[in-house]
Formats: sequence, C-alpha cells, structure tokens
Amino acid sequence: MQLNAIIEKDENGYFAYIPEFKGCYSQGDTFEDALTNIREAAELYLESLDDEEKNSLKDKSFFIAPINVQPLKAV
Repeated sequence: MQLNAIIEKDENGYFAYIPEFKGCYSQGDTFEDALTNIREAAELYLESLDDEEKNSLKDKSFFIAPINVQPLKAV
C-alpha cells in the first residue's frame, strides 16, 4: 500500500504524519529517522484496523497538490 507521508522540519527535528490515517504521527531527529518512524507508525495503525476498515482504504484516493495562494491584504 502506498501512502503519503508529510515530513516537516522545525527547530526540534522532524515531524511526520500521514493524512490518510487520522492521528498517525511520528517524529525523528533526522529526516531518515522520521521516515522510518512514520513507516512503523503506519504499519501499527494498519494492524489496529479490522478487515472492513482495511478494505475501505483500498477504495479511497488521496492526492497532494501544491497550490499558490496570495495572502489577504490587511484592512
């Protein structure tokens, strides 16, 4: 199963989450650590689902698309 992992860097390291799995988050000191940890979190998340929930995931499509927006002007 292919999922989208979003990984953000801040002053404390890397924060990772999977938008498809509500509440599936992890972190790491390095990008590679965060990626490994979120993969493990996703596997554990999948283990917690029953067969019906797992099957429903197969029917969903998720897309991540970059968009450009303009900030609103202050009034």
